[in-house]
Amino acid sequence: MKKIVKTVLGISLGILLLLAVVIAVRTARFSSHQVPAERPTAVTGDMQAAASHLAQALTFPTISYDSKERISAEAFRNLHQFLETTYPRTHEVLTKETVNEYSLLYTWKGRDPQLKPILLMAHLDVVPVETGGAWHQPPFGGVIADGFIWGRGAWDDKSGVIGILEAVELLLQQGFQPRQTVYLAFGHDEEIGGLNGAAAIARLLAQRNVRLECVLDEGHLVSDGIMPGVKVPVAFIGVAEKGSLTLELRADSEGGHSSMPPRHTAIGILAAALARLDEHPMPGGLTNVTRSMFEVIGPEMPLTNKIVLANLWLFQPLLERQLAASPSTDAVLRTTTAPTMLEGSQKENVLPITAKAIVNFRIRPGDTIASVCAHVQKTVADDRIKIRTLDGTEPSPESPIDSRGFRQIERSIRQIFPTALVSPGLVVGATDSKHFAKISDGTYRFLPVVATAADLPRFHGTNERISVTNFGQVVRFYAQLLQNLDQ
Repeated sequence: MKKIVKTVLGISLGILLLLAVVIAVRTARFSSHQVPAERPTAVTGDMQAAASHLAQALTFPTISYDSKERISAEAFRNLHQFLETTYPRTHEVLTKETVNEYSLLYTWKGRDPQLKPILLMAHLDVVPVETGGAWHQPPFGGVIADGFIWGRGAWDDKSGVIGILEAVELLLQQGFQPRQTVYLAFGHDEEIGGLNGAAAIARLLAQRNVRLECVLDEGHLVSDGIMPGVKVPVAFIGVAEKGSLTLELRADSEGGHSSMPPRHTAIGILAAALARLDEHPMPGGLTNVTRSMFEVIGPEMPLTNKIVLANLWLFQPLLERQLAASPSTDAVLRTTTAPTMLEGSQKENVLPITAKAIVNFRIRPGDTIASVCAHVQKTVADDRIKIRTLDGTEPSPESPIDSRGFRQIERSIRQIFPTALVSPGLVVGATDSKHFAKISDGTYRFLPVVATAADLPRFHGTNERISVTNFGQVVRFYAQLLQNLDQ
């Protein structure tokens, strides 16, 4: 018996030793994926003037509303006129088209018409300003103060629009003409889905049989101090984005006075269904995008994290449990479920005949609208609940990370932000770029704005701003990218 025990212990120790060796070897081979930070190409321009141009662009209240009647046509037209006046060379050399009244498409003819074009994107519209917040500067005042450009759109996304146009204007001053044709697309309704702006531009290009080598839209930022375990800034390039699905759940029952409720009210039936959805989220796990992200970021992390990420074949369940514990990282793992609106009776002592809930899902790549609907139906498991689809878009395809487009975006980031790590990532929101997936070989999402954890509430919130220094980096990034793509 003792001999058997010794044999088992010996085998166990041997397996543990072998396991330790495998883990150590894989960790040692888990080396950096970062490309060298090259010296950027000199771009001479007045960045203070560029900051002033962005500040002026913020004075136009190009707000997107669900109701078209509330949109200010004057604000969009005045912004268009401002762009023409501010960027004369751009409007002389590039061909400008207005799409659906308010969106803009520019065509910069390349030297070689045989090459596939590229597309740089941003959007002209902004979200409304909530009246409850205390702004340090007027949201549409166009104020530069304390080293910052303040106002709605300073981040999202007039910094992209003005940054791209400043870069093009500077390159035109230097006599630059791209090898491949460059399109600039500025939609006017991104904040409400982009159906009349970017989608219309994409259809127009498709009708002209345009096939794009790559698309770059807004998306991830240069996050500073946000990524746990990484002390330097991290610039994620979004290679995919989540889809979206909005469902209405409805329960009907007899109305009447609240003093004599039935055993199961409409609200009770609906609440039970919502509770089941809350308790049984969609299955999660690492996808191709998130796995690629950890493979790139992992070598730059402390040793404990590095061991885990170098050996996902062993530690993946542990990693997924840790990620699932936080809402921000759980959103990367799975299709999220979020009840956002409820409707019942209009009076406190009246039982509602109908109770409704709106539930929004952000669909990760790998899931589909159909699979989410099937999950909801199975989880609710109640014929008294009527489920209706209100709106939905499928998650985007995953764009390659070995393409020329990705590599030149990565290279440009490292040139302008040399201390930042660059990695592929998943965008959990939605951008206008989704409308171009069918005509593009690679769609990427990155805005060269630096943000700390303290800055994140400013996104769609109060006191949106960008530093003058950072906006200079935005301009230089787009100029660098256009020159890099020319090679």
